[in-house]
Amino acid sequence: MAKRDADPKSLKDILGDFVSNNKLQKGMDKVNVAQAWASVMGPAIVKYTTQIKLDGDRLLVQLSSSVLREELSYGNEKIISNLNENLGRDLIKKLILR
Repeated sequence: MAKRDADPKSLKDILGDFVSNNKLQKGMDKVNVAQAWASVMGPAIVKYTTQIKLDGDRLLVQLSSSVLREELSYGNEKIISNLNENLGRDLIKKLILR
C-alpha cells in the first residue's frame, strides 16, 4: 500500500508545480490572455476580434473593424490595466491593435 504524504498539498499547488516543472507557463499565459480579453472586453468587441497573440509582454489583437480599432486605441492603458487585473499579475506591458 502506498504511503500517504504527511504534509498534504492543495490541487492548486500540485498543478502549479507541474506547470513550472514542465515549462508550460507560456502556453498557459496565451490561453489565459485570450480568456481575459473575452471577459474584459465583452461579446460585442469579441465579435470583431479575429486574432489574439501574446508575444512576450506585448499583446497583439487583430480586429476586423477599423472604426472599433480607432476607438479602442484611445483607451489603450485602461485596457492593459483591466487585462492585467483580470490575469492577476502584470503580464501585458503593451497592446498593439491591428
